Amino acid sequence: MEPDRPPSEPTGGVDRFFKISERGSSLTREVRGGLVSFFTMAYIIVLNPIIIGGIPGEPKNADVLGNVLPLVQVAAVTALVAGVMSIIFGLVANYPFAIATGLGINSLLAVTIAPQVTWPEAMGLVVIDGIIIVLLAVTGFRTAVFNAVPPELKAAIAAGIGAFIAFIGFVDAGFVRRVPDAANTTVPVQLGTDNSINTVPTLIFCIGVLLMGVLVVRRVPGGLLIGIVITTVLSIILEATLDLGSSAVNPDGWSLSIPQIPDGLGGLPDLALVGDVDLFGAFTRIGVLAASVLVFTLVLSNFFDAMGTMTGLGKEAGLSDAKGNLPGVGKALVVEGTGAIAGGVASSSSNTVFVESASGIAEGARTGLANVVTGGLFLLAMFLTPLYEIVPLEAVAPALVVVGAMMIGQLTTVDFTKFYYALPAFLTVVIMPFTYSIANGIGVGFISWVVLNAAAGRARSVHPLLWIIAAVFLAYFARGPIYDLVG
Repeated sequence: MEPDRPPSEPTGGVDRFFKISERGSSLTREVRGGLVSFFTMAYIIVLNPIIIGGIPGEPKNADVLGNVLPLVQVAAVTALVAGVMSIIFGLVANYPFAIATGLGINSLLAVTIAPQVTWPEAMGLVVIDGIIIVLLAVTGFRTAVFNAVPPELKAAIAAGIGAFIAFIGFVDAGFVRRVPDAANTTVPVQLGTDNSINTVPTLIFCIGVLLMGVLVVRRVPGGLLIGIVITTVLSIILEATLDLGSSAVNPDGWSLSIPQIPDGLGGLPDLALVGDVDLFGAFTRIGVLAASVLVFTLVLSNFFDAMGTMTGLGKEAGLSDAKGNLPGVGKALVVEGTGAIAGGVASSSSNTVFVESASGIAEGARTGLANVVTGGLFLLAMFLTPLYEIVPLEAVAPALVVVGAMMIGQLTTVDFTKFYYALPAFLTVVIMPFTYSIANGIGVGFISWVVLNAAAGRARSVHPLLWIIAAVFLAYFARGPIYDLVG
């Protein structure tokens, strides 16, 4: 990976528009960063249909009327919205933070919301969520909250996101697995299978982590991209030799995409789901109060997932100021909120800034040009569907671990000798991977920050907005009983 360069004079119109030289980057680094971000994010085109899509006549992911979102159509709109929104974000906000379907909200839709309403009604709630998010951004409220977070918590959020994406990499590659319920043990996870690395895909992951680590240590330009390419080629060779297949059929197989040369290049995408949305149907079907609670959950998750991710990515890219604030974050938050609206309208679920963008930043991306590259590849993926499936998760997961190791370094700015800093920072960092949620980590961090600083006699140092947000998070964490209360 190349070291950051000092700012230099722009060399052309593209350079001036994206401020490439001004931010110490180069056209090559931006393109390379965009490529890496795409490959670490492309799994969402395969995974999102699995989470919210279904097969007609089968109960999995069916709505209250038994209808499902066809898998092929979900894949097409997932790529469409990710491509369009990533490009718009790059052009308007000029940050290398790519956008795609958020994993938390799509699971919430499939498991909690769709069984109560129809899929068009569920997507209507997502659109309303996006409209509220955009209004909060336009009025400046999101920016005010963003800027009210103290530097120590911002550093903890960035480090927590590093731990989170590393944990995602470990889980995706099968390096960390759940212990089967039949094991009768209190240990929830284990290393590999039976605490042993005994599958070829997980071995590929281990090789990838060490290879990318060596390339980064040696400061090889494009180290992460080179690592992904090498491990993908090795995966293709091993799959052709051993015929491992999918882990759904073979426990020792690949977790999602099978690394093999496709038979064809795809065709025209089916975008029939675009516009299939019912904005207010859920309020009629389950009642205003129950629907409002669902919207509240969507808004809070969207609001703080995006805020936390942008905080972490901004600090990692060196784009934040001394207080951890992003210049021009207001318009960035407006565009990000629009991603929820676009995702609802297209039935791909809410789209938000993707934490995996950190991999592109680690390759040197510093401007929105990287986003344009990533977005263009998502749009191309609609037509060349089999190509992105060549790269297995086990080949890109090492990049997440390496980037996580880079981001955890943000904790060096936190004074751990002061426990009213130490405990909130610690809880923020560990809760994110342990609960698989950025918003949960932020919420616990906010609540503990308010309580401990008040206990230390520093209540006046706590920004009034933090008190309000901490109270809101208390309600968020109690949403289970609230659901029961409203039926």
